[in-house]
Amino acid sequence: MSEVLVEVIRGELVESCHRGYVAVVNSQGELVYSVGDPYHISYWRSSAKPIQAIPVVESGAMERYGITLKELALFCASHSGEDFHVEGVLEVLKKINLNPEELRCGSHLPYNKGAEVKLWEKGLTPSNLHCNCSGKHAGMLVVCQQKKYPLDDYTRIEHPLQQELLELVKEFCNYPKEKIIIGIDGCGVPVYGLPIYNWALAYAYLADPFILEGQRGKTVKIITDAMTQFPEMVGGTDRLCTDLMKVGKGNLIAKAGAEGVYCIGIKDQKLGIAIKMEDGSPRGREPVVIEVLKQLGALSDEDLAILKKYHYPENRNHRKDLCGMIIPKFTLKGVLA
Repeated sequence: MSEVLVEVIRGELVESCHRGYVAVVNSQGELVYSVGDPYHISYWRSSAKPIQAIPVVESGAMERYGITLKELALFCASHSGEDFHVEGVLEVLKKINLNPEELRCGSHLPYNKGAEVKLWEKGLTPSNLHCNCSGKHAGMLVVCQQKKYPLDDYTRIEHPLQQELLELVKEFCNYPKEKIIIGIDGCGVPVYGLPIYNWALAYAYLADPFILEGQRGKTVKIITDAMTQFPEMVGGTDRLCTDLMKVGKGNLIAKAGAEGVYCIGIKDQKLGIAIKMEDGSPRGREPVVIEVLKQLGALSDEDLAILKKYHYPENRNHRKDLCGMIIPKFTLKGVLA
């Protein structure tokens, strides 16, 4: 079952609650802490993106096309559609001699309000480039070009690229491929349904890459270094992923997913964390992320002060009056003796 993770306070009342699940796993595969059912099955959503970027490195495409670490970070992103994100995707497409029309991610308004206003001021509508997943799709096209895979159906589960990615999810999550439930993500590619324990295990491997055999550990380090060195590419201005990795100074790997999903790797503790909000709420998710890290001792008092707007969001009305707070209300339960 889920448990209450967050209370929404207005005045003297708890007006609403957000329930969910948390799993904390070490790189030995041991479940260390949990809240609610750590084996709850849901879709991993965009938190799977660092795993989906692996073929870019291992195929040799980075060297062939001159893909930079900054661009690699963009392949792991759910970006805000700011100018530097759009320009980054365009530069990658230029390197592989493809047009934005080849992206099969669909379009939506930029998450960043400033970027949205710029579009309207210019009389433009959003394109595939503004989709938060355009970086991931650009990375997929890089691999398709490198391996001479067909481009027109690269989003289908039957496509050789998607079969490679499914195999990687199986390996990193240590979960039988035939048991992974396949759905369609917001951007049209396959999405993976499996227990949140297994998401956390994958992030424990991201946090402790050299537990992996052979080249794989080096590959993972390249990807996580890209994310932590260029966190603005992974999210954007005033986005939790970006601000958390900035504060973490290379120690935290953070990636959000839709429907209240969030995953984090803590390098110095060799831990992976998976969070799933039962109601899919981003409002409840952010306080939980910071509170989990606080309870694990992964954030200093100075870090917590910087991240306070995520940890304890203010509940304000349309006049900007302070009406209450959104407060995390859980304690991690130790599993190991």
